[in-house]
Amino acid sequence: MEILRTPDACFAGLLDYPFEPHYTDIDAGDGSTLRIHHLDEGDRNAPIVLCLHGQPSWSYLYRKMVPLLVKAGLRVIAPDLPGYGKSDKPASREDYSYQR
Repeated sequence: MEILRTPDACFAGLLDYPFEPHYTDIDAGDGSTLRIHHLDEGDRNAPIVLCLHGQPSWSYLYRKMVPLLVKAGLRVIAPDLPGYGKSDKPASREDYSYQR
């Protein structure tokens, strides 16, 4: 699988997005690896709020909500789905399927 990666420098200085990036490598099923980005903010022992974006968005969508939820005592996890935001982007349209 051909994988595209947006350089981290492209995200530098984003307004209202001071969050520490976290990355997880996952097997793409063909020997290649996808790097998936997620936010993980708040107390690690707090109840979790999982924020899943739709198309064509990414975790930046939740930049205003994250601080409010953390202030309320919650942990916020917001992944960027493959192909969006800081996550890797498979180059071929065929790689975007549930079968993968």
